Amino acid sequence: MAETGNGRVRVGVYGAAGYAGLDLVEILTCHPQVALTFATSNTYTGDRVPGCDLRYIASEEADLGAVDAVFLALPHKASAPVAAAALQKGVRVVDLSADLRLNTPERYEQWYQTPHPNPELLPVPYGLPEINRAALIDAKLVAAPGCYPTTTLLGLYPLLRADVIAHGTPIIVDAKSGVSGAGREPKSNTHFVEVFGNFSPYNPGRAHRHVGEIEQEIAKINASAGPLIFTPHLLPTDRGLMASLYVTLKPGFDSTEAQALYEETYQQEPLIDVLPAGEQATLRHVVRQNHCAISLTPALPGHLHITSVTDNLRKGASSQAVQGFNLMFGLPETMGLL
Repeated sequence: MAETGNGRVRVGVYGAAGYAGLDLVEILTCHPQVALTFATSNTYTGDRVPGCDLRYIASEEADLGAVDAVFLALPHKASAPVAAAALQKGVRVVDLSADLRLNTPERYEQWYQTPHPNPELLPVPYGLPEINRAALIDAKLVAAPGCYPTTTLLGLYPLLRADVIAHGTPIIVDAKSGVSGAGREPKSNTHFVEVFGNFSPYNPGRAHRHVGEIEQEIAKINASAGPLIFTPHLLPTDRGLMASLYVTLKPGFDSTEAQALYEETYQQEPLIDVLPAGEQATLRHVVRQNHCAISLTPALPGHLHITSVTDNLRKGASSQAVQGFNLMFGLPETMGLL
């Protein structure tokens, strides 16, 4: 692995002017073992990159021979070809797009209505460290999860692993994300006048693209889990994501037992905060921070309400990508994040 003279890993960021890309640059410029070498933006080429002395370059001008790793904060379909080119040059890749999260090209085409651009890359390690840490250590390519799947899966993981959700019962996910989750490119439904003072669902039930990703990863943890009902909403805030999760528990596991289960499961996880019983997770627990906060409400003896919150641009995207990068390069997992 090539490194700079001071031992730091040379890194490039594609799509560095998007919202997740901007947060990624902010984290990487403060990372003690990273030398940020280039940042691409085809829209803002030539402009100064905030927080450092680089200027944005066009993606085709990026020199893969000058870096050891790249982060791809690109749209789906655009990301996988860059990942393939980087791997051919011996450069490690953390992909923040949806291109590499689904395990087969068939599932990708099902949920994204287009053939996969580089099916030879699949499957790829799923970059949710708290659940899939072993697969990320020394990996050459990692698919960073989406913000909705991250928040949902971390909220469900202890129950799925312990197999205490009643088989066949639906897992209901009522999720809300700040407007930055829609990206930086202007859209009519995300303008200030449309969003301010409003609150709206979109792609409800089983229509959102992240349903396939969430169900895929749930099945890896517990193949007996029931179907997913997932409804995202657009919050009139700039960032933050809340997933309200509703599950039916198996007979013999009372909802009041969940607090101890979550605390035990996550007690060694520095970026997961299980709140004390009776305290509710809110966006203020996580906005502009790099962790996930979880609270539990025993609704009835056999029914549990879980609130899982993240910053959609941090633990839901950029900081999680850096967490995976640290594992890939044998660095302390929370380096640059705490």
